[in-house]
Amino acid sequence: MKHDFTSHDLHLPELTMRGMLLGVLITVIFTASNVYLGLKVGLTFSSSIPAAIISMAILRLFKDSNVLENNMVQTQASAAGTLSAVIFVLPGLLMLGYWQGFPFWQTFMLCACGGCLGVLFTIPLRRAMVVNSDLPYPEGRAAAEILKVGSHSDEVDGKSSSGMRDIVNGGLIAGFISLCANGFRVLAAETSFWFAVGKGTTQFPMGFSMALLGAGYLIGIASGIAILIGMIIAWGGFVPYLTNILPMDGDSATKFAMSVWKSKVRFIGAGTIGIAAIWTLLTLTKPIVEGMRISVKNMNMSAEDRDTHRMDTDMTPKTVLGVFIAIILGLVVCFYSFVSAVPISAGLMWTLVVVGIIIALLIGFFVAAACGYMAGLIGTSASPISGIGILGIIISSLVVYGIATANDLFATQAGVQFATAMALFMTSVVVCIAAISNDNLQDLKTGQLVGATPWRQQVALLIGSVVGAVAIAPVLNLLYQAYGFTGAMPRAEMDAAQALSAPQATLMTTIAQGIFSSSLDWTYILIGVGVGIVAIIVNLILKSTTATLSLPPLAIGMGIYLPPTLEMPLVMGSVISYFVGRYLVQQARQRSGELADLDVEQSNRRGVLFASGLIVGESLIGVIIAVIIVLSVTSGGSEAPLSLVGPEFESTAEWLGLAAFVAVAIYMIRLVVTHKFDKAEALAMKEEQEK
Repeated sequence: MKHDFTSHDLHLPELTMRGMLLGVLITVIFTASNVYLGLKVGLTFSSSIPAAIISMAILRLFKDSNVLENNMVQTQASAAGTLSAVIFVLPGLLMLGYWQGFPFWQTFMLCACGGCLGVLFTIPLRRAMVVNSDLPYPEGRAAAEILKVGSHSDEVDGKSSSGMRDIVNGGLIAGFISLCANGFRVLAAETSFWFAVGKGTTQFPMGFSMALLGAGYLIGIASGIAILIGMIIAWGGFVPYLTNILPMDGDSATKFAMSVWKSKVRFIGAGTIGIAAIWTLLTLTKPIVEGMRISVKNMNMSAEDRDTHRMDTDMTPKTVLGVFIAIILGLVVCFYSFVSAVPISAGLMWTLVVVGIIIALLIGFFVAAACGYMAGLIGTSASPISGIGILGIIISSLVVYGIATANDLFATQAGVQFATAMALFMTSVVVCIAAISNDNLQDLKTGQLVGATPWRQQVALLIGSVVGAVAIAPVLNLLYQAYGFTGAMPRAEMDAAQALSAPQATLMTTIAQGIFSSSLDWTYILIGVGVGIVAIIVNLILKSTTATLSLPPLAIGMGIYLPPTLEMPLVMGSVISYFVGRYLVQQARQRSGELADLDVEQSNRRGVLFASGLIVGESLIGVIIAVIIVLSVTSGGSEAPLSLVGPEFESTAEWLGLAAFVAVAIYMIRLVVTHKFDKAEALAMKEEQEK
């Protein structure tokens, strides 16, 4: 039986016990995989789409399963891919020597309370940033297409079978290429062409990620060009300039250029992201306030008076207030247990507890809006959570610095160590809020597209946050005892070369120590603020003088901050989408007349489904390879257990990777532009939209 999943009167299993149990299992597995990869290389994968695929495969065994139940499982499990971002800060407490391991209850409470706050803070943002916004939400759209096509895959109509075929083709292609690149190592995942600029150096980067090519196809040309401009500012401006004027300390030119980008230019990007995020929040103030007003009004109505559509109902005010109070109590216990371990006065102790919670709440709501916007702009996987973390550690450190100075905490080395640890602890809550809000709005977009009930999704995210928090401390302890972290080894006889680098945690710790020792160079952050102000002004001029042109300032900041090999496939995908779209419009006008818009939409849908498949394939293989690596290394094996070639194959692998990337891009273009218009399918699509 075919249901109208957007109907107000729909009564189907949605938030079920079996779905929640399946979500718990997927959450634990993906959290473990993400924590390992994040500590090793500083990157995590988005778990929404792999969770949706696994959920569909298992729940199809039950006759009464449906797309809404599948959506709840992926909503819950998606917390695993994002809450694990706390590892970008928390290991710094061991690097400081303040912690000797990860105490379960403190780590659990910190992650659970931060994650649940991320869910609550995005409730008032839903109308402004999901319902009444034209943000693309690439991964949210991709997950929705997969869920919709998967739910109808047992139908025999051409639309369903064709849609599933496009997703499967994209998934198989991306999965095979990812396996060859990240598993067998016969294809390179990225390459860079380095060249001299005067005495300095810069690069022309190329990344070959199929998932990011697919995400680029979905984000649109404005965000793609803005990211490209950010890359040009970083690698065509600041990097060659700074490598010309700064002394090189014996490194190769390429290593020196990368160290300059990491230690200086990325701070310019963080400054740009910070000021652009503040501006974005200011521009969203009116729709956010209006959305909150409508939400409160509707939620306070009696059941008889409420005419709100099922798909526009959030958690009730009583429930939100109850959860919020529970979170605040949890944070009080969490901060108190952390601060009370130090011999300080009761007055100072409670000052730090209260201020820590207030700062976490204030910065948390700001980053919830900023991260939700960034996720809507370019997707969860590419959203720079660590950039928000940098802003969080700076603000937290400055607040703690003021309190510590007033109370003479810096008189002893132990006091300095405690102040630094306190700043990292506060920032960990902020990063949890940022991570979940980054993911939650993406999930709400998926839900909007498939017909989900928002309040049920919000409950699923709360469950996912708590379950993910349970898994994080044991996994962190296991990995710490097995490998140690750079600068923090659990046993003296361990091999430092095998230590997990935890790059973001190292950076956060360095920033905090720089603030407390008054040695942090603010120059580059302030330059970034200047760049962001210029970007905001340019965007305002474009919007006021043209009908369609814009350059999102946040995307420019991300272009400066993110690794360029991650950005290039995003840019390529957006450019392909733009030119293919223009070609389709010309073609449709000639062959379809009055139905030209439907013709374009029908062709574009093939591109969206194939791009979604690319994201699916690489995500699934990423999970599988992560599990294989963890099993290999924990049993004393290689970190590249599937590798078929040695280092001497690197150059060949780069050319093969480039060839594979170009071939897939050409295939995607041909797939979309050679699509034959199906009038009956187009009219059926129009009828579905009108419903």
